[in-house]
Amino acid sequence: MNSRDAILQRIRTELTGGPTIEEPLVPEVWPQTGPSTEQLVERFTGELQDVQGEVVRGGSMDEARQKLAELADQSQWEMIGSVDRPICREVAGGLAPEQVAWAADDWQPQYMAELSAGMVVAELLLADTGSCMIACDTPQERLLCYLPPACVVVARTGQLAEHMSAAWDRIARRTADPARRGESVLVTGPSRTADIEKILILGAHGPKRLVVLLVD
Repeated sequence: MNSRDAILQRIRTELTGGPTIEEPLVPEVWPQTGPSTEQLVERFTGELQDVQGEVVRGGSMDEARQKLAELADQSQWEMIGSVDRPICREVAGGLAPEQVAWAADDWQPQYMAELSAGMVVAELLLADTGSCMIACDTPQERLLCYLPPACVVVARTGQLAEHMSAAWDRIARRTADPARRGESVLVTGPSRTADIEKILILGAHGPKRLVVLLVD
């Protein structure tokens, strides 16, 4: 028996009757610890503030309406462009009707860039990075995330997830829906860059201000 035959015989032996080799356990990169809602809110808020984002919390829908109206008044937002979603209709109830424009398919980028703020809806919030996953069914809805100088993301506390791994089942179900159109984007804080002389500049490639309006 030459060396080649000996090697092949050893392989056959291992495949047919050799000892069982157990595969090593795959380590859990993102273990799920099951934090409470308040712990998720605290982690999300801290992470978002670290990247110059803001969280405004409304304990109820009535309070959320009031918070949005106060935010618009303090920021002197003359016109808010919003995706047409039920929760946006609800939170905009405290604003004057002429203060809100609902996204339409004929909106042009130049018009959206002249809005005071854009208002979009989060599908999920990732607490470990302070990130918002936003559904954009149309090009206009996507551009509302980027073109106005301020962006308001509306979400409920029940949409908070500990991290991407904890949210993956929900993400997979939505993306597997054949009727789903558009895309989802992940937004973490306002646009920022430090390419020029390592000086942090906000608003270079998108909104200079990002506010998450969190409704209980």
